[in-house]
Amino acid sequence: MTQTVAVLGTGKIGEALLSGMIRAGWRPADLLVTTRRADRADELRTRYGVEPVTNAEAAKRADTLILAVKPQDMGKLLDELGPHITADRLVISAAAGITTAFIEERLAAGTPVVRVMPNTPVLVDEGMSVISAGSHATADHVAHAEEIFGGVGKTLRVPESQQDAATALSGSGPAYFYFLVEAMTDAGILLGIPRAQAHDLIVQAAIGAAVMLRDSGEHPVKLREAVTSPAGTTISAIRELENHGVRAALIAALEAARDRSRELASGNG
Repeated sequence: MTQTVAVLGTGKIGEALLSGMIRAGWRPADLLVTTRRADRADELRTRYGVEPVTNAEAAKRADTLILAVKPQDMGKLLDELGPHITADRLVISAAAGITTAFIEERLAAGTPVVRVMPNTPVLVDEGMSVISAGSHATADHVAHAEEIFGGVGKTLRVPESQQDAATALSGSGPAYFYFLVEAMTDAGILLGIPRAQAHDLIVQAAIGAAVMLRDSGEHPVKLREAVTSPAGTTISAIRELENHGVRAALIAALEAARDRSRELASGNG
């Protein structure tokens, strides 16, 4: 790994990528970081041995630039980077709702851009990062992005037209599970179990179910049926979920998330 990679905007997601790359074998000497605050720069230098630089210096020195800033800051950052980025550099965007076309229009003609939508479990190396190529990005460019984001979880290539749907499913996905755990914890309290114990019961059930989904290769219907005995407790609960329209509500919720992602991407925020 001889390329120089710069992470611009080293917040939680940017730092997770940085630490993942180092664990995957990248040399700190080949990694640059940018941040707004001097104390944060010192913290990253001490913790990882990487070199903090300005945005302009990162654009001049790095072969690959990972733009991990907030979406509302992307336009200003690109204005700053534009004069310094040549078309032989790879630009990877990890900002939600920002299209590759938006970035390409502000950089030198022909600059390869790859769009990535990670989710917050990258912080614990269990993320899902959805990757799309821009109009000038090659298969090698996409593979390079997979190499970087694969250090903090799994990756999946999709056409950019599916990025808004992937944001609804995966980018926002962890929040739906937290919401469900919150509701189940409240139910546990209502049933007479102390909050801490209810939390532990539900979290372990969620972890176990997730591992079975990942490792068994079974369809979720089959796994659910294995828990659902005739006239038992589980089928009584499932009936109530269906009576209250939980399945339809989830579908509507994900459609709303997809539509909002489209609005943000079109600049109607």
